[in-house]
Amino acid sequence: MIERVWRSRSRTGGPFLSMAEGNIELVITRLPGFSAVTLRGPVSRGSIVECPANGEWLAIRFRLGTYLPRISTAALVDHQDVHLPVISDSRFWLADMAWEIPTYDNAEVFVARLSRAGVIARSHATDAAVEGDVDWMSRRSVQRHFRRATGMTFSSYQQIQRARHAAALLIGGSSVLDVTFDAGYFDQAHLTRAVKHFIGMTPARLLREQPQLSFSYKTSAGRPDTRLPCA
Repeated sequence: MIERVWRSRSRTGGPFLSMAEGNIELVITRLPGFSAVTLRGPVSRGSIVECPANGEWLAIRFRLGTYLPRISTAALVDHQDVHLPVISDSRFWLADMAWEIPTYDNAEVFVARLSRAGVIARSHATDAAVEGDVDWMSRRSVQRHFRRATGMTFSSYQQIQRARHAAALLIGGSSVLDVTFDAGYFDQAHLTRAVKHFIGMTPARLLREQPQLSFSYKTSAGRPDTRLPCA
């Protein structure tokens, strides 16, 4: 049920580019004099946000299709985050139960406990949609289950993934023309509209400014693979 566990630390803070994404995350935030446990949902468009200084974050990024039966994923979309009650420095409240705040080392054990308690579940229809294996279920049913689990249509998810792929190519140094072809856009205008909407910056600006992106799968040597969780 886990796609990735990540952690991050900020010293001076500053702006970064938060891209659209389709996953749910459980984020633990620690700032001077403040702690929070937050359930974050999918984001349908990119934006530039500020990250506070002197912060530490730990997050469990759930695999696409993982959802909480008691909380609608659609209710979490676009920064409608749920801040879960923190009982103490080591415990928080979720689904009418107190849970130990996970650490980087025990995150998988923590998620296994959530699964056994029925707090989280998986919709295998999301895998069928992504992999194109819809023989066991009608396409309409797959689309319905995908939307219920992820809070978005499969078409929206595909557009987000394609724009994120295009952004990675641009940050990697590919030209706008090459990215238009490699990412499967009709023309440069189509690429520009999509990247500006889902990533938060035009392709030309990405090439020119090389901004720090939110959670990204490809990183340069010596640069941590993190997603700063500022809202």
